[in-house]
Amino acid sequence: MASMPTIKLVLLVCYVSLLCLASSSSPDLSGISKPSSSQKVSLGLYYESLCPYCSSFIVNHLTKLFEDDLISIVDLHLSPWGNTKLRSDNDTVVCQHGAYECFLDTVEACAIDVWPELSDHFPFIYCVESLVIEHKYKKWETCYEKLNLNSKHVSDCLSSGHGKELQLQYAAETSALEPPHKYVPWVVVDGQPLYEDYENFISYICKAYKGNKLPGACAKYSSIRSVKVNRFPLVCRNGVYTMWDLLERIKTSLLSFVTGLL
Repeated sequence: MASMPTIKLVLLVCYVSLLCLASSSSPDLSGISKPSSSQKVSLGLYYESLCPYCSSFIVNHLTKLFEDDLISIVDLHLSPWGNTKLRSDNDTVVCQHGAYECFLDTVEACAIDVWPELSDHFPFIYCVESLVIEHKYKKWETCYEKLNLNSKHVSDCLSSGHGKELQLQYAAETSALEPPHKYVPWVVVDGQPLYEDYENFISYICKAYKGNKLPGACAKYSSIRSVKVNRFPLVCRNGVYTMWDLLERIKTSLLSFVTGLL
């Protein structure tokens, strides 16, 4: 029986495919008003591939953008860099969750570059991050087959050094954030960070939208208010390796080792 992430991946691919068909349809749809790019709400996600909270947000929350046509009013931008550091030589990259995170961040950067349409790169990133949640991220290449994608484009990006160039671009972009990011996932709506209320991002999108045709999804979130909950924040902090970070890294390493033996 198919796992829940696999079922969600199939549904996601079907939905974004329908979006593509709708966007290229005949003039019969010309009477339907669509938000202009200036009316759309910008949504930025600054993340790193092996932060468990980033993976959870992408797989369990960000996919809500594709419900009730909410994506029609959103410009989504993904930035796979997060808390990664550049050493003083501006060439050596150090990732918070180890070298494999650096590699997967570059893979996802290449995917965004070679498949610039959201409907093409988001299902791939969703697939990879689903494997992160399952602690099977070293099997990320299976996402090519699952999505019927040609692996050559991403492989060329990685081997040519273009992936490294993309890394540096995302580094500069993340470094330029105002206010500076403190942790990931760092979610920004129309230039304003949501801080620890990032899971409530849809209500912020609906409030920020200035167009005249709200998607049905906004009705569900119109009454939602930000509520501060006294809990350990579900974030990977910038430059801080807490005991929680250490335990997560140990757990990830152990599960990867066990998976490799199976």
